[in-house]
Amino acid sequence: MDDSAAPLLAEFLSIEQQLADPAVHADPAAYRRLTKRYAALSPTVAAYRSWMSASDDLTAGRELAVDDAGFADELPPLAAREAETAEELRRLLLPRDPDDDQDAIVEVKAGEGGAESALFAADIVRMYLRYAERRGWRTEVLDSTESELGGYKDIRVGVQASSAAAPGEAPWARLKYEGGVHRVQRVPVTESQGRIHTSAVGVLVMPEVEDPEDVDLDPNDLKIDVFRSSGPGGQSVNTTDSAIRITHLPSGVVVSCQNEKSQLQNKESAMRVLRARLHQMAVDEAEAQASAQRRSQVRTVDRSERIRTYNFPENRIADHRTGFKAYNLDQVLDGDLDPVVTSAMEADEAARLAGLADSAP
Repeated sequence: MDDSAAPLLAEFLSIEQQLADPAVHADPAAYRRLTKRYAALSPTVAAYRSWMSASDDLTAGRELAVDDAGFADELPPLAAREAETAEELRRLLLPRDPDDDQDAIVEVKAGEGGAESALFAADIVRMYLRYAERRGWRTEVLDSTESELGGYKDIRVGVQASSAAAPGEAPWARLKYEGGVHRVQRVPVTESQGRIHTSAVGVLVMPEVEDPEDVDLDPNDLKIDVFRSSGPGGQSVNTTDSAIRITHLPSGVVVSCQNEKSQLQNKESAMRVLRARLHQMAVDEAEAQASAQRRSQVRTVDRSERIRTYNFPENRIADHRTGFKAYNLDQVLDGDLDPVVTSAMEADEAARLAGLADSAP
């Protein structure tokens, strides 16, 4: 562990020196990048120092016990402390998703169930907005298409941390487990006989690309169309051609945005989503080529797979990947999502620890 942690400690100290340089503060982008990395490294460095201190105490205690048997009683708690700090450091040294410090873009699309699915999509979006509010994150609707009954056929929301987040606390690190099919069981507002219906929505979560240069995007590969925005039922929203549709010709990815009245603002939003999609496609391709042992059992779940059921009659929520189940659906839909997310994060971490143990010589 010492060999694994030492380079991180050196990087931490180097960043500390750079942040003391006034010139760095004059470059907002560089300053933000350094503070984000500094925050990400801080818990690991603190754990490393705690482990080193506990190891030194245990070594000193053993040396003293050789000469004085009275010190032998002090060894068990010292050994327990050393083991505890070693386990914490081992957990923090697990290979991390390189995007874990990033913001996120969440897409929600209505699926099976028609109008009821669109209404449930609105409930899911509200759940994420309330969750973001509880965690102090900023949100913005990048684009949306409403249904006739007020739900969403599809919607994209940007989620941003208000400051540098600790490891595992940034929007992508916590929301990435939300990707998949979310199923709801309830009596729809359109149901006159009180029968329970089942419908579903699809959720796609992508890390937002902080630096546009991180995605190789040739302007010649883009086909950009402008059109008039429209709302539910096809009625016109804007009287000018301000909506933007961007097609990335090599991949076939198509992104459209129409929420803003400015063509420029819609284009900027569409480009943010396009960069995020292309980045995620590259990550998925790399993961597909990786060995099964090195992939997270939760992180790489097929996005078409049903991951969660929301049962309104029983006020129950169940995550099918982790076995998590609770009877506080109303609270979860109001943004109390942390226990559900934590269950996925813990399952992911356990899988990675098991993979690390299996690969050890």
